[in-house]
Amino acid sequence: MAAPGGLLISAPPLGDPNFSRTVVLMCQHDEDGSLGLVINRVGPVDVGEVLRRLDITSTRAHTEPTLWGGPVGEGNGFVIWRGRAGDDEGWNVGGELAVSPSAERLTRLAEGGEPFALVLGYAGWSPGQLDGEIEAGAWLYTDADPAIVLDLPLDERYRAALAALGLSPDSFWAGPADA
Repeated sequence: MAAPGGLLISAPPLGDPNFSRTVVLMCQHDEDGSLGLVINRVGPVDVGEVLRRLDITSTRAHTEPTLWGGPVGEGNGFVIWRGRAGDDEGWNVGGELAVSPSAERLTRLAEGGEPFALVLGYAGWSPGQLDGEIEAGAWLYTDADPAIVLDLPLDERYRAALAALGLSPDSFWAGPADA
């Protein structure tokens, strides 16, 4: 099961080009479906451009890239940071990370000095769909590590997430659970 606050890691032969070699931070997984954010793909614009479009001012330049969170709702934005989300603001994922779609939270983070990621779009699954994909061997699961989510360069996150399971992209083959 992909619990909120964990990382889904695409198995090498996933088959869906949207998710090849991706790491997904899970925000919600329940009877209503699942929602996660891809944390290792560059988004279409940098953070500064999003801040300008939203008329959010900051003393920092914010030239870091946004992240492409998935193929659903690419106009929706989410921020990920170390800390806790307020009531009805978003999700607390794992013990140290929070996610919010709030423009107010983005404003506070943009003005502050703490690291954050701005994610555009998300990955969504209908009820039971993700569990079926996990059973078929398309995804691996591990607990979220804030260092992987926020500190590592994007091109190192997939390998680091696999390493958390004692694996590398070249060391295993994933197939259906009943094969």
